[in-house]
Amino acid sequence: MEKDNLEDLFKTLQGRFDTEEPALGHQERFLAKMNKANQTVALSKTHFNWWKPLSIAASMALLVALAYGAMDSNPSLEEQVAEISPEAANTQFYFASLIEQQVKELEAEETPETRKIISDTMDQLKKLEQDYKMLENELLNGGNSKLILSAMITNFQTRIDLLNDVLNQIETIKNLKNYDNEMNQNIL
Repeated sequence: MEKDNLEDLFKTLQGRFDTEEPALGHQERFLAKMNKANQTVALSKTHFNWWKPLSIAASMALLVALAYGAMDSNPSLEEQVAEISPEAANTQFYFASLIEQQVKELEAEETPETRKIISDTMDQLKKLEQDYKMLENELLNGGNSKLILSAMITNFQTRIDLLNDVLNQIETIKNLKNYDNEMNQNIL
């Protein structure tokens, strides 16, 4: 019933709906007439839009940050060495990953019996790393590149040999400890 009434209503009003847009400035004229009638102050249409100034400021900050990053792009020591000798950079990557793996193995073997030897080994590795950094600086300063590259490789090999020796010593310590434990159990 209600549906029929609504349909009849729309059929009778069809073509008589106001679909035109108001003329330009309609709101201002309407408010002016209302103000005359009521003696009130007109609504202010001028509110400040913060979006544009903030987006400009953010863009400027981004540009300043990018410019600073471009000016402060001093290559690292490793990047400079890689420019001089790409083979040295590849060798460094290989040996560094091998040494890192062995250091993790060494740290995993830490016990009260091995703590001192591991600590001493880490100190020796730090000294060898400092020596390597000095070799890198000499290479960058134009020293005899073949001799320096050979010394750099020897430095890596020394570190690897040191880690292998210490890991073997730790294995010996563990075997002696196990042997002592077995002997003590047999005595009891």
